[in-house]
Amino acid sequence: MKHSEVIKTRRKLVRQLPDATQILRGSLLQRTIRHKRGFPKCERGDGHRVWVLTVSYAQGRTRQFSIRPEQKPEVEQWLRNYQGLRAKLEAICELNHELLRPEP
Repeated sequence: MKHSEVIKTRRKLVRQLPDATQILRGSLLQRTIRHKRGFPKCERGDGHRVWVLTVSYAQGRTRQFSIRPEQKPEVEQWLRNYQGLRAKLEAICELNHELLRPEP
């Protein structure tokens, strides 16, 4: 691919990047919480279903954030934006590698 084509493709990818204020790293999980007493549902063994955003950090540290049901669609979209951003950044890096090579 010629340098001019690489630059054109790279510009196109940059224009497709999501809004940086709407990205989120992590995994969305559904958990069941069981209270020890005071909740009939928990005493029956059913528990409460809750959504949790889990984010892993260096040295094996993990943070968890409780997500309200009405936040779930927004969190899912932000997670998709993050994955798309990562994929596009990788593609841009590959194109930049091409630009480092001399044109034939």
